[in-house]
Amino acid sequence: MAKNKMKTKKAAAKRFSFSANGKIRYKKTQQSSNTPLSKSSRRQKRAQRIGGILEPGDASQVRVLIPNWKKRK
Repeated sequence: MAKNKMKTKKAAAKRFSFSANGKIRYKKTQQSSNTPLSKSSRRQKRAQRIGGILEPGDASQVRVLIPNWKKRK
């Protein structure tokens, strides 16, 4: 008898990506918000282009939301 499949939470799948080593990357928040970047300094804009890597404790929670992460590119 087949077990139930775990569905991927689409909201989490859109916000996170995976590196080749299996670490979870994310984008900084203000980069994708509605705040106009014209009010930000150059230094802030440059810093937000660089994403971050989740800490191990947070990464384990995201892996629960995206169970089929190995299949994603």
